[in-house]
Amino acid sequence: MDKRIHAVQRMQDYVEANLDDGISLAALAGAAGFSPWYSYRLFRRYTGLTPADYIRRLKLSRSALRLRDEGCRVTDVAFDLGFGSVEGYQRAFRREFGCNPGEYARKPVPVGLFIPYGVKFREMRSGYMKTENIRNVYIQLVHKPERKLLLKRGKKARDYFAYCEEVGCDIWGLLKSMETLSGEPMGLWLPEKYRKAGTSVYVQGVEAPPDYDGPVPEGLDTMKLPAADYLMFQGEPFREEDYCAAITAVQQAMDKYDPSVIGYKWDDANPRIQLEPVGKRGYIELRAVKKK
Repeated sequence: MDKRIHAVQRMQDYVEANLDDGISLAALAGAAGFSPWYSYRLFRRYTGLTPADYIRRLKLSRSALRLRDEGCRVTDVAFDLGFGSVEGYQRAFRREFGCNPGEYARKPVPVGLFIPYGVKFREMRSGYMKTENIRNVYIQLVHKPERKLLLKRGKKARDYFAYCEEVGCDIWGLLKSMETLSGEPMGLWLPEKYRKAGTSVYVQGVEAPPDYDGPVPEGLDTMKLPAADYLMFQGEPFREEDYCAAITAVQQAMDKYDPSVIGYKWDDANPRIQLEPVGKRGYIELRAVKKK
């Protein structure tokens, strides 16, 4: 992999680890191993943002999650994240999300969170994926109740990467800002009956209670999904740079598994589900089953 990409990734990792502290260009340059001037240019080239804009957007998104989930005071969040004044934080929050942080804390609405993607993963996804270091895949039967799905459709996408090219990766930030029945956004492969003409097999969305009547962001559709049983396939924890291999290992295990050994068969009338690849928990996919 290009040493420049490694340098930018080290800067991204440094920001992630030190977000609550003051982050100087000199510190980023130290992480990158280049001069401050060249590090700045590399960061902007590969992330599309200056370091200052990247850090500001990431702090604002973290602050939104704290306001939503922790019941924090706006004043505490502003100073904890290093904003010079509450007024400055409020102005920055409104510019980023279109609402006042106090209003958002009282009644959270879907907003476009900034989700930083590591630059190294764009390079790795097209490379050769070795799976010999991913040893075990754990299988568990889980039940999903009836629920409503809020989803963003693509055009022709059949997987995550094609979907991102069609829709843009920023949709994940919007979905992650929403409170969900399952606790997190997900990718889904939709059976024919759930697809609209001219739309993609692969979509992303969030699950909500079946009687959900809250806001539906512009551009999202809704649909009801019935109660169903799923086999959850979960791989071992993995290093972030091995995420492609971790996904492949789980999908290969799923393809080879015969659910009849536990008295079930595949139920492809329900969507297949993909959760975000997170190294510390292992990659997870779910495929619907029903009694034989």
